[in-house]
Amino acid sequence: MVQQPMPPEESSASQDVPAKINLPRTSESESLKKIRHTASHVMAMAVQKLFPKAQVTIGPWIENGFYYDFDNPEPFTEKDLKTIQKEMVKIVNRKLPVIREEVSREEAESRIKAINEPYKLEILEDLQEPITIYHLGDQWWDLCAGPHVENTSELNPKAFELESVAGAYWRGDETKAQLQRIYATAWESPEQLAEYKRRKEEALRRDHRKLGKELGLFIFADQVGPGLPLWTPKGTVLRSVLEDFLKQEQLKRGYQQVVTPHIARVDLFKTSGHWQKYKEDMFPMMAEDEQAAAMEQGFALKPMNCPFHIQIYKSQLRSYRELPMRLAEFGTVYRYEQSGELGGLTRVRGFTVDDSHLFVTPEQLESEFLNVVDLILSVFKSLQLKNFKARLSFRDPNSDKYIGSDEAWEKAQGAIRRAVETLGMNYFEGIGEAAFYGPKLDFIFSDALEREWQLGTVQVDYNLPERFDLEYVAPDGSRQRPVMIHRAPFGSLERLIGILIEEYAGDFPLWLAPVQARLLTVSDDQLPFAQEVVNQMLRCGIRAEVDTSGEHLKKQIRNGEKEKIPVMGVVGAKEVEANSLSIRLRASGKPTQELGAMPVSEVIERIKDAKLNYGSF
Repeated sequence: MVQQPMPPEESSASQDVPAKINLPRTSESESLKKIRHTASHVMAMAVQKLFPKAQVTIGPWIENGFYYDFDNPEPFTEKDLKTIQKEMVKIVNRKLPVIREEVSREEAESRIKAINEPYKLEILEDLQEPITIYHLGDQWWDLCAGPHVENTSELNPKAFELESVAGAYWRGDETKAQLQRIYATAWESPEQLAEYKRRKEEALRRDHRKLGKELGLFIFADQVGPGLPLWTPKGTVLRSVLEDFLKQEQLKRGYQQVVTPHIARVDLFKTSGHWQKYKEDMFPMMAEDEQAAAMEQGFALKPMNCPFHIQIYKSQLRSYRELPMRLAEFGTVYRYEQSGELGGLTRVRGFTVDDSHLFVTPEQLESEFLNVVDLILSVFKSLQLKNFKARLSFRDPNSDKYIGSDEAWEKAQGAIRRAVETLGMNYFEGIGEAAFYGPKLDFIFSDALEREWQLGTVQVDYNLPERFDLEYVAPDGSRQRPVMIHRAPFGSLERLIGILIEEYAGDFPLWLAPVQARLLTVSDDQLPFAQEVVNQMLRCGIRAEVDTSGEHLKKQIRNGEKEKIPVMGVVGAKEVEANSLSIRLRASGKPTQELGAMPVSEVIERIKDAKLNYGSF
C-alpha cells in the first residue's frame, strides 16, 4: 500500500527544526499565477523602456516562474538582465495600478497598429472575444487574459529574479523569426526565492548529465545524433544489473522473455492504430521507392512493443488453460522527439522499455492487475524510491485522440479504479492522460528536490485485442476475446537511470554500483596480493578492481571518493601479512567511514550479502 508520510509529532525538540518551505507550482496556486502574470508584464515594460526597439510577443507563466519572448536587434547579456531587474524594482515601487479593460477587436487592432507591434496583431487574430487588455498604470499595456494582482506593490521586489536568456522561434516554427526568451521566477516571499535557488543549485550538483560524464556512464556524440545515448562499459554494467534484477523478479512471477525486431511493416502499426494516432511521433517510413512511399508500403521503427507481442500471442490458437500469458521484453523503441524537447536521459529518441504484455481472461483481469502493482511496489522498494503517488490516467471524453468504444473504456477504467481501491492506495485522476488505446495507472515519483517523474505504469486494454481479433478457447469451447495488460515497472531504462543518478547524487547503493569495491595499495609491492583478492571477488560475482594508477595513497583515496566507489580496501604490508583489508566505506549521502582491518573472507561475504538483499555493506 502506498502510504502518505505522517506529519511529525509536535514536541519541544521539533520547535528547533526550521519549517519546511513550500514551493507550489504555478498551476497549484492562484496567488502565484497572479504574481507571475503581473511580473512578466513588469519585465516586458522594463525591457521596452530600456530597449525601445524591442518588440514583445508572448509572456506566459510556467510552473516555476515565467518568461517573455522579445524581438530585439541586439542579444541580451547577463549585464542587461541585471539592469532590467533593477528597472523592474523601480516599476514595482511606483505602485502602479493593474487595470483590466475590455475592448472590441477593431479597437485592439487600432491601438496595436498605433504602436507598431506586428506580433501582437498575429496574437489578436487567434483571440476569442471578449478581448482584454491589462494596463500598468497609464505607462504600458498588453493583450492578456489575466489573472493579475491589483497593484504592482503586491509584488515583493526581493522575491523575483531574472534567470537566463535563450533562443526561441516565433510560434515554435524554425522558418519564422528567432526571438530572445528571458526566463525569470517570482515568489510570494524572499524565503521562497532563496529555497528555489537552493534547489536549483542542488539540481545542478545532481544533474545526471554532469554526473553521468564524471562517473563515465554514458555519452552523446554529434555524429550519432541527438537523443541517442551511447553506454560506456560502466554504464552498461548499471543497465545490466537493473535488467537482471527485474528479470529475476519477473521469473518468480511467471513471466516469459521474448525478443522482437526494431522495425516492422507500416501495416502492423495501422492495425494497432499507432500510425493513425501516433504518426507524428514516429520516425519517417522507410520505403523502397517513391511509389511504395505514396502507397505507404514500407517499414517503420517501432514506437511501441505491444503489436509485436500480440503477434506472438496470435501465432497459434490459445486455450484458456494457457492464460494468463505474460510476455516480457527489454525492447528498444524509437520516438521522433523534437530537438528542443530532448534532455539527457530523461527525454531521448531511442530508449529501452521494460515492457510486458499480459493476455488474460476477463475473470483474471483484477487479480493479474493487482499482481502487477505488487511487482512495481516491490521494485520501488528495492530501489529505495519511497515518495510516490498513483495517478489514474483516464481519457478525456471530449477528445478524438482515443480509439475504441465507450463501453470498452468504461470497463477498463472501472477495473483500474477497483484495483486501487482494493489496495487502499492514495490516488488522483489525470483526465486526458490515458494512452490512445486504454487507461493507465501511473506511478508519479517525487525526487529529493520534489520534482515529479512518471516511472512505472500499468494499462488495461480492451481495444488492441479487438483490433487484432485476438481469441482464446473458453472452457465451453467457444471463442472469447482476451484482455491485455500493458506494464512497465521502470518505464524506460534511460529515464530510470537518469532519475536514479540524481536521486542518489551518483552515490549508488552497493548492489547497483558499477564498481562495488576497489583495492588501493600503499606501494607496488602489494599489487600482486591486491590482484589476487580482486580475482577472488570477481569469481564471487563482485564487481571489483585494483587501482593501478601508481598515484600515492591519498590521491587514490580522493579518486575513489570522487568516483563514488562504495567499498575501498587499503592494502599495506600488514594487510598482506594478515590476509586482510583496511576498509573505507561510503554510502549515499553519508561521510566516508573507516572500519579498520577486516579479514578478506569477511569483506567478500558482507559484499555478497549486500548484493543479495539489495542492502549496504
